[in-house]
This record gives sequence, structure tokens and C-alpha cells, in this order.
Amino acid sequence: MVLAIGSAVWLGLLTAISPCPLATNVAALAFVSRDGGKPRRALLAGLLYTAGRSIAYVLLAAVAVLAVGRLLGVSAFLQGTFYKLLGPLLIIVGMVLLGIIPLKLPQLSQELDPTRVRSHGVWAALPLGSLFALSFCPVSAALFFGMLIPLATRNTSIVAIPTAYGLATGLPVALFAIAIALGMSKVGSAYRAATAIERYARPVTGAVLIAVGVYESLRSVFHVL
Repeated sequence: MVLAIGSAVWLGLLTAISPCPLATNVAALAFVSRDGGKPRRALLAGLLYTAGRSIAYVLLAAVAVLAVGRLLGVSAFLQGTFYKLLGPLLIIVGMVLLGIIPLKLPQLSQELDPTRVRSHGVWAALPLGSLFALSFCPVSAALFFGMLIPLATRNTSIVAIPTAYGLATGLPVALFAIAIALGMSKVGSAYRAATAIERYARPVTGAVLIAVGVYESLRSVFHVL
């Protein structure tokens, strides 16, 4: 279980620093907390935005795990088939992370209405975080639905693993909030550092997933190992 939670934390961090969520998070935080004279307001907005993202991920993951768990409980045959599919699933997710398989998803509108956001003040950051969390990009969708849900299902975890993932997605966002509170010049440095980490973390993770997927397929499907 400890290893599973650690894996969920890594998936959450990788989700948060993926290009699309990362750019969205920085833009949303900069907009909601745009008051250079009030660093505390920027920090509060960042914490609320982080909480909104975490809550959305936890609730969605919990519902998905519960649904999949009930489905697998219907038939022992289906449950056995599910575990045999884990290997090929890991390979597919790894190929998506490496860009070998292009994944196109319908995008939710992420346009901000300045009047509406400002009318709710800093508290608008909470629902804004939840909204942007549910607007999946190819990489984040592959990590969430292709990795986290099977991981949580396999460990029968409705709360612990989704919560670890949700909180991990909020850590980089919180750091950006602190950077905004310290000064906008710090945001550029933090953004460059995050993108540099993601440039190496994503392909390495993809390669590892493919390797593990091949091993699992040979073991559970072809009974070679």
C-alpha cells in the first residue's frame, strides 16, 4: 500500500507539471490573485485553487474506483481479465507519454470571465481549481484514467490513493502561489524549473511503464515469466 501511495504521489506531480495543466495553473493563479500589493491574497488564492483541484480529483477518482470495483465484483472471470489487461494498459499509457500514440480529447472551455471572477473575489479560486482539474489534456487523462484508477482499483482504495494523487497535483500549484506572493519575477524561474523537470520525467516514466507493461504481459498473459 505504501508503494501504491508513493506511485500515486508521483503520478500527481507528473500531472501537475505536464505542459497543459502547468500553463493553465499559472495563468489561473496569476489572474485570480492579480493584486501585486497583497501577497497574502495571492497565497490564499493559491491555496484555495489547490484545494479545488484536489477535491475534484479525489471525488472523481473515488467515484470511478467505486464503479470499477463493483463491476469487477460481478464476475470472477471479469476480475481475472482486468488484471490481464494491466500489462497492455501500461504499455499504451507509456506510449502516450512518449508521444508515440497521439491522444485527442474534447476540451472544456477555459476562458475566464473577468467580471464574474472578480465579483466573487479570491474565493473564486476554489471552484476555478475544480473546473480546470476536470479539463483533461492527453497526458493528464492517460495518467489519471490509465494509471491512477487501475492502481486504486487494484488496491481497493477509494480514499487513500485518490487523496494522495489529488494533494500531489496541488503541490506545484501551491509553490507557484508562493512565487506569486513573493513577486511575479519568481514565477518565471519556477515555471522554467518545472518545465525542465517535466521534460525528463515524462519520457522516463513512459519508458518505465512500457518496460513494466511488457513484463506484466509476458507474466500474466503469455505465462512466459
